[in-house]
Amino acid sequence: MVRIIPMASTLRPSLSSFMFSSTNRMGFSLSSSYPSRRFFILHLGTAVPRMQCIGLKSSKLLRGEGNRMAVVAAGNMAQASTSAAQEDVLDWVKKDQRRMLHVVYRVGDVDRTIKFYTECLGMKLLRKRDIPEERYTNAFLGYGPEDSHFVIELTYNYGVDKYDIGTGFGHFGIAVEDVAKTVELIKAKGGKVTREPGPVKGGSTVIAFIEDPDGYKFELLERGPTPEPLCQVMLRVGDLDRSITFYEKAFGMELLRKRDNPEYKYTIAMMGYGPEDKNAVMELTYNYGVMEYDKGTGYAQIAIGTDDVYKTAEAIKLCGGKITREPGPLPGINTKITACLDPDGWKVVFVDNIDFLKELE
Repeated sequence: MVRIIPMASTLRPSLSSFMFSSTNRMGFSLSSSYPSRRFFILHLGTAVPRMQCIGLKSSKLLRGEGNRMAVVAAGNMAQASTSAAQEDVLDWVKKDQRRMLHVVYRVGDVDRTIKFYTECLGMKLLRKRDIPEERYTNAFLGYGPEDSHFVIELTYNYGVDKYDIGTGFGHFGIAVEDVAKTVELIKAKGGKVTREPGPVKGGSTVIAFIEDPDGYKFELLERGPTPEPLCQVMLRVGDLDRSITFYEKAFGMELLRKRDNPEYKYTIAMMGYGPEDKNAVMELTYNYGVMEYDKGTGYAQIAIGTDDVYKTAEAIKLCGGKITREPGPLPGINTKITACLDPDGWKVVFVDNIDFLKELE
């Protein structure tokens, strides 16, 4: 609340404030026994119009100042109201029911990729749809139903058999109980192993790296049984602290852990909606001194569920994110979505939770 302070009363002139000369032009004193009545009236007559003039000016000044203060007060109230509304939206983000739904990327031969993921990585083909009028095919694969698990959405565009992976995309993470055994199986199926099983640099977790037929890297992490085996998406960013702040405020994610590795000149931050051993997370990686990356043409986006795509878009805008698709229903299926870019240009799509479940039905 802005307090308006009234103007001081000294702005109103009084007759006693005017000073008259103590003698007339002829040298007669006004206080003598022969006062010049005409002289007094003459001066009084000139003083009254002057008073009226000053009074009018003062009145205008008062009105002008009052109007200005009213405008300032109204502006401050509007600003306070806007700030409160913005805070409400950002607070809502923290309470929104969010979950990572799927990651989308393009492949050159969808059947070949399905075969590799099911036979070598133990995934299941959850559904497949062909859209001939738009010349593409989708396949959804994962370790459990889409309504409760993070899954992969493969996209095959008719006639395109190869994509550039770029330098920005890192890898997907899969939790397995025995990394060495999984690597042996992959080798037996003709898969490509780019890092043999062994402890991670600077740690004790046993890992290995493999490549799928299109060159996408998968990190195998040795863990006990987990409800979410498809557990990571690693992307490289140019300013880690900036990304952490954005993912926290705009996406409502939690910083689960952050680790700096000065020996190998990189820092990672794990961001997500729950503990790493039970949920899929984003692994953001900053390599010392590298501010920009080539995103290539293969990796597309991740999808996240939300209770309200409209509020989600508003929060993203407040945090400086770029909306690439305004919130609203998709033509034909009426699923409400909104799409945006993070500070590094990585695309994220938010999908209405209820509409997503209807789509699965």
